[in-house]
Amino acid sequence: MRVVELASLAPAPFGCMVLADLGADVVRVDRPGGPGAGRLAAPTTGPLQRGRRATALDLKSPDGVADLLRLVERADVLVEAYRPGVAERLGVGPQTCRDRNPRLVYARLTGWGQDGPLAARAGHDIDYIAVAGALEPLGRAGERPHAPMNLIGDFAGGGLLLATGVLAALLERERSGVGQVVDAAMVDGSALLTSFLHGLLGAGGWSAPRGRNLLDGGAPFYDTYRTADDGFLAVGALEPAFYAALLTGLGLADDPDLPAQYDPTGWPELRRRFAARFAERARDEWTAVFADLDACVAPVLAPTEAHRHPHNAARGTFVEVGGEVQPAPAPRFGRTPTATPRPAPDPGAPLDVSAIVDGWPARP
Repeated sequence: MRVVELASLAPAPFGCMVLADLGADVVRVDRPGGPGAGRLAAPTTGPLQRGRRATALDLKSPDGVADLLRLVERADVLVEAYRPGVAERLGVGPQTCRDRNPRLVYARLTGWGQDGPLAARAGHDIDYIAVAGALEPLGRAGERPHAPMNLIGDFAGGGLLLATGVLAALLERERSGVGQVVDAAMVDGSALLTSFLHGLLGAGGWSAPRGRNLLDGGAPFYDTYRTADDGFLAVGALEPAFYAALLTGLGLADDPDLPAQYDPTGWPELRRRFAARFAERARDEWTAVFADLDACVAPVLAPTEAHRHPHNAARGTFVEVGGEVQPAPAPRFGRTPTATPRPAPDPGAPLDVSAIVDGWPARP
């Protein structure tokens, strides 16, 4: 699968990284002279850029547009993450590209989508998840909503949605013989991620304010706890069997004064007791205590140490690419396993478009 990626910030590069991990030949089209200045300039190195080849084209010049359309003629997918209308003004919009290649899947990733009152407005992850209803439920009781980095809007609701849409459009193309436009919007993807929450709301299972429900830190048996060495343990003992194992590990199984698990009026006391007990030992000591107990208790690992966890090490959940530890491709395939990704291309040595086109023979 041949993918042309117009260089941009995190969400679309992540989606193209996923496609590259799965075996696509992704060519990133950079601006001449590099990504530009500023902290939020599109990076050309790092995990999100792995597995690519790269060229540089000035899409504000006729020659740059002509070269891009040469790539489009032999590509399967084009990915762009401009604001609505920008690609059309540059002369590389969906209709122009599909006139050159009717089988092209033209994938567009934006925050607000290609239409609607906010389509032309700027925004970031925090804005998209706010409007999607995905931000309000996140946070401690009595506190303001708390954004979980930019994982929901940019990556899960953006880049991963883009990759899913591309794969679905390619599958449909095998039946119809023609491509189509994929309109992936981060506000749509963020809303989609709240499907389970909407089910809980409809069933009356999420009725308390933020931070007081079963899965948002309201329940003391689904929360994090500080340990004696200022580490943290994640506790997810929702079901009675796991809760019983949790009490066993904490040495509280025979305590007759513990409130009932599912009685919210007793949750403050349960939390106090759990917090006091977890504070007695270091994180790794507690990890050893729960190693043979199915209590749904796990150490909270920093990104810099996650690759050393025995389970991650055994599965190869992380790999080293170009001397940098980073997440391995996922999911896994039994017959056609993914390879270790190549490092990001050298931004100072863009490939010549003719060399790329020559390596992409015309489709029959």
